[in-house]
Amino acid sequence: MKVSDIMSDQVICISDGASLKDAHHLMQTRGVRHLPVISEIDGTLVGVLTHKKMIASVMTMLNKYGQGALERKERYTPITTVMDQDFQHLTADEPLTVVVEYFIENKLGCLPVVDADKKVLGIVTSSDFIKLCRTLLKQQS
Repeated sequence: MKVSDIMSDQVICISDGASLKDAHHLMQTRGVRHLPVISEIDGTLVGVLTHKKMIASVMTMLNKYGQGALERKERYTPITTVMDQDFQHLTADEPLTVVVEYFIENKLGCLPVVDADKKVLGIVTSSDFIKLCRTLLKQQS
């Protein structure tokens, strides 16, 4: 099996020109925990924002500035200052046996899937592996 067999191709991405407030709103309204960040200039993948990282940033702001200033601080915090810029990505044809080991060893929640031009094709999450596990277990029954 390959990455393309389990990846989600309906990916919600966010622009690198967005704010933390934009990302927070997008995660809440679309029900996603991972946002690939793409360049406004050429649409290539430039970072990843996880729900965990976003919440940590919001909590830091809340503790430092208080509830009254939180919305303003979120609005003026560029996503580029919060996103992970040092991240791994996958290609659609990578074997799942390699990818699952990478997930386990690095305790990751997601890996974006890109083409040769670094355009986002999809995303693989730990939930995708759980769904695969369910399918395989049902087949054994």
